[in-house]
Amino acid sequence: MLPTDIHHHKILILDFGSQYTQLIARRIREIGIYSEIMPYDVDESAIKDFKPNGIILSGGPESTTHQDAPKSPEVIYTLNVPILGICYGMQTLAMHYEGKVATSDHQEFGHARLSLLNQANPLFEGVGHSAYLDVWMSHGDKVTQLPADFSILAETPTCPIAVIAHQSLPIWGIQFHPEVTHTEQGEQILRNFAVGICGCETHWTTDNIAEEIIHDLRQQIGADKVVLGLSGGVDSSVVGTLLHKAIGDQLTAVFVDTGLLRLHEGDQVMALFAEHFGMNVIRIDAETRFLDALGEESDPEAKRKIIGRLFVEIFEEEANKISGVKYLAQGTIYPDVIESAGSKTGKAHVIKSHHNVGGLPEHMKLSLVEPIRELFKDEVRRLGTTLGIPHHLLYRHPFPGPGLGVRILGAIKKEYADTLRQADAIFLEELNRSGWYDKTSQAFAVFLPVKSVGVTGDGRRYEHVIALRAVQTIDFMTAHWAHLPYELLSTISNRIINEVRGVSRVVYDVSGKPPATIEWE
Repeated sequence: MLPTDIHHHKILILDFGSQYTQLIARRIREIGIYSEIMPYDVDESAIKDFKPNGIILSGGPESTTHQDAPKSPEVIYTLNVPILGICYGMQTLAMHYEGKVATSDHQEFGHARLSLLNQANPLFEGVGHSAYLDVWMSHGDKVTQLPADFSILAETPTCPIAVIAHQSLPIWGIQFHPEVTHTEQGEQILRNFAVGICGCETHWTTDNIAEEIIHDLRQQIGADKVVLGLSGGVDSSVVGTLLHKAIGDQLTAVFVDTGLLRLHEGDQVMALFAEHFGMNVIRIDAETRFLDALGEESDPEAKRKIIGRLFVEIFEEEANKISGVKYLAQGTIYPDVIESAGSKTGKAHVIKSHHNVGGLPEHMKLSLVEPIRELFKDEVRRLGTTLGIPHHLLYRHPFPGPGLGVRILGAIKKEYADTLRQADAIFLEELNRSGWYDKTSQAFAVFLPVKSVGVTGDGRRYEHVIALRAVQTIDFMTAHWAHLPYELLSTISNRIINEVRGVSRVVYDVSGKPPATIEWE
């Protein structure tokens, strides 16, 4: 065991389907405590085996007034650990103790003023001297009858029972959402619960995480060999760096250059990982194979399948050339694990499959190594910084797996990819120069397979169109088009038309999501 066991103190979050559940887990981890999410109806044995220091019941879209509504599992009340119910979690907790919940005449969605009736309670330790807190509500039901042996700690004008606490057991219920930034002192309330009430120590830090992952990798792998598909993206880059630090030359990374990457991206990957870090990287120049396989295919979904299938095929070819390989490393992260986990009823999550979970071809007969499967994306980035990976790689905008294959509309040709690469590089260069790159969540150029008339000097041009796309978003579920300054757009347009052969017109996409998607295909 390492000097610091970062999993020794931990909080379990039972998910009732709230859009904020992952945010609760991230907030607890930001405090420095390990947390995991499980469906509310997970097997009782999983809850017991986890041995949590405390349990949080999340919010959810259901109504406890319905007969078949999700309920908090009975086992949590037998473990003698603190419990915090948030929103729906408070309501199901109250129902367990024979309180009553009803649909409210005055629903609360958004900001509310919370009046604290008992600031001396440990849940509100250090939240300030004011008897009021501005909090974020999102509920249609509310507790209307206080359960026996509970006290009311806070109220709002339309919700008289907004915070409750058991008089002798470490059990609390809060109707608001402390995990969202809109709630004043929300982090302090969660800290009070996890640290002050549950007694957790704050050992979940990037230095400790790196140390433990590297230690565990050495224990798991021993003297065996590992193969990794290195894409140059955040997740595979962090996995590769962790493995290289843990086992050195026992790792072979296979970098498949599809010919659909950004400008100079292949060279940059090799310069960083092969030359700077000294990692054993095999680069496969597969541009011709991908272009030949794509042919004249123009359907977006068909292009994705062709690219994905060929990528796996080429990776397997190279992996099979390496003798003695026992493990395949993957960049699975915690949201992938959560979304691929099932519940007994299917109500706790919107279930989807993920290519990194259960996606290993059986005939490869390799065991999986997933060093970052416990981490959220922001934790992966912070870990990468600790490992010495450059900031610009860790914090660059998302890039689709099929690469430029879904940013070239219609059939893909080499000259189209070369044109788009140059235009995209100019766009991102000017965004960085102006300070707008970090103000946008995703920005890229799109190649349109149509031609437009233009004029250069005294000559007529009939060449292709480039569309620019830049969006601002929090969760990528919805997005607003970025209001880039006209002067900046003018500079970008002029540079692309003047510097990139084959382009006569540049347009800017002002579609939001919804109705449009962020990518064009």
